Amino acid sequence: MKQTRNYYFDNAKVILIFLVVFGHFIRSFIENDPYVLALYKTLYTFHMPAFIIVSGFFAKGFYKKGYIPKLFKKLILPYLLFQVIYSVYYYFLYNKSSLMIDIYNPQWSLWFLLSLFCWNILLYLFVRKWKLPRNKALAIAFAVGIAIGFIDNISNYLSLSRTFVFFPMFLLGFYMKKEHFTQLRTNKARIAATVIPAAVFAFMFFVPEFSDKWLLHSKSYEQLGGKDFLSAFERSGVYLLNIAMSFSFLSFVPKSRHFFTKWGASTLYVYLIHGFFIKSFRESPYPDILPPVQSILLLIAASFILTVLLSSRAFTSLTQPLIELKTSRFTKFLKDVKNFRKNYSEDVKY
Repeated sequence: MKQTRNYYFDNAKVILIFLVVFGHFIRSFIENDPYVLALYKTLYTFHMPAFIIVSGFFAKGFYKKGYIPKLFKKLILPYLLFQVIYSVYYYFLYNKSSLMIDIYNPQWSLWFLLSLFCWNILLYLFVRKWKLPRNKALAIAFAVGIAIGFIDNISNYLSLSRTFVFFPMFLLGFYMKKEHFTQLRTNKARIAATVIPAAVFAFMFFVPEFSDKWLLHSKSYEQLGGKDFLSAFERSGVYLLNIAMSFSFLSFVPKSRHFFTKWGASTLYVYLIHGFFIKSFRESPYPDILPPVQSILLLIAASFILTVLLSSRAFTSLTQPLIELKTSRFTKFLKDVKNFRKNYSEDVKY
């Protein structure tokens, strides 16, 4: 029996992946416009944390036999493959003098695949091996996420910083039930969810010295400008921002099926491939052609079109062997194309 997909979570994922693409597009404009910078930082308070919360919610199957080996094939093998592909791509894009492939330092957005695998391993330790009570597990996860910033060398290597700092979001999502997401959509919750983003945007606009690097969770406190106890309080504040903004976003996600719902099943395709377009865009002269604010509307359209194209049946079928290391949709797509050509030829005859 075919399992029915949950429209709410598909809607959440496709909206979030659109915002990820859009956020990467507008990165080129944040240096010259305070409104774009505030928008960029506001987006980064929630789009990945909310994605991670949803990922944690769907990690409840880790109890099943063979879950980790299956996850290794789904995440680590594509990670290794795309590390090579992106390295070759950057070699030509930036005209590098030599080709270097470093599997221990994730290329740009590939950190998520590595961290997602590690979050599941940590989940196994916290929930199944150590059998920690929920509140204690969350307290330890947040404490580790805060404390890890004091390690000077923690950074992009094996995505260690993001793995430990974002893990509380993943664990929070794991402990959430469907009822919790329903409670987020009550009228009272939505009133708060309207006020919070507006307040956060205002803060980002009027306090421009707040660095967006705090929201990436990829650097130690020393790399962020200061290694003291105040840094721990700042990360704690960022955690509160992440949770409040993620819940605010999830409050307004529609639960019924819409024209975009079907694309929620293909967000991994968008996530892995959109980087090629973003990096090419950043190296193009386009970011200097229009003022930032006027470019925003065009970039919204571009982000939507790119999300749709990379989620399309044709594209996901053609790239399935690369991303899922399977050929079921790819084979079916070729068969459909062959049948179409055959039927078209017969129609032309008559």
